[in-house]
Amino acid sequence: MAAHRKRKQRRLTGPTGRTAATLALAGAATATASGAPAHAEPRLTPAQVKAEVEGLYEQAEAATERYNGAKEKAAEARASLTELRDEATRRTDRLNASRNALGSIATAQYRTGGLDPAVQLALSSRPDDFLERAGLAERAGARQATMVAGIRKELAAIAQLRSRADDRLEELGARQSELARHKSAIKGKLDSAQRLLDRLAPAQRALYGENGRDGRDGRDGENSQNGLYGPGETARSRVRAPGSRAAAAVAFAYGALGKPYVWGATGPGSFDCSGLTQAAWRAAGVSLPRTTYTQINAGQRVTRDRLAPGDLVFFFSGVSHVGIYVGGGQMIHAPRPGSAVRLAPIDQMPFAGATRPA
Repeated sequence: MAAHRKRKQRRLTGPTGRTAATLALAGAATATASGAPAHAEPRLTPAQVKAEVEGLYEQAEAATERYNGAKEKAAEARASLTELRDEATRRTDRLNASRNALGSIATAQYRTGGLDPAVQLALSSRPDDFLERAGLAERAGARQATMVAGIRKELAAIAQLRSRADDRLEELGARQSELARHKSAIKGKLDSAQRLLDRLAPAQRALYGENGRDGRDGRDGENSQNGLYGPGETARSRVRAPGSRAAAAVAFAYGALGKPYVWGATGPGSFDCSGLTQAAWRAAGVSLPRTTYTQINAGQRVTRDRLAPGDLVFFFSGVSHVGIYVGGGQMIHAPRPGSAVRLAPIDQMPFAGATRPA
């Protein structure tokens, strides 16, 4: 059997060898200096960073609205569970009272029921009194049967209430798990957006943080004190709302300018987008649902060319953002985390529809 010899590796010499060594040393030096693998992340332009951040914020906003919906349903399940438990407690108290009364009747019967009624009549010195007592005992027996039937009914009702409470408890647990999932999704999107923003130069990052989605915030010059007016707008130039309720909603929105965006918040110190519109119309005496995808169906649909102050304006294909129209092509909205309630043009985002709350 022939022996297998290890193949001798060929050494590179001459110009080829020197080139290979130089490339190897350069790669090692680069890896050592950066402390990372040689394949670095591609450098994005500010415009590309902005586009990616916008996409992440849109996804986070959609997750926020799903979170709001799950939170509302969790609150409903919790309230229903509390109501069912309270009703079960009240019925249990009535059941115990009926049991105690039944026990008193049984005790009385035991004390007087040792002899057969015919024997008791024969031995009685006053038969009329005995017969009267016997009639009372018969009626007491009928009342006892009614009480027993009532107790059985209460037991069945309590069992049904407890079963429904168990269902609500299970539903509440599912909603809480859903909340946790949406919360995790929101946090992940926002963290990713922040990592992208951290790659921008400080001046670019500051500009984005202050001026929102497209570098504009709807304010201008001397008329923008505290964000009260839009470009070229004064108190006199504001478009009048079509009714007192719409005017009250718009006034609330103006009063919220400058308050921070916090996802899941409904005021009074902070808001998310649908929390702001819900609070504004609540101040006008109108109850709106909690989420963007339910608010768009709460009222009369309005075309873009017929918008009036107070109308709700919705954006993106998933109807994941909402603002309150204030006239002149402007809205007041809570844009995104890290920003505040502000005036902005409605053409800032892809328009999805509008609703006029009743």
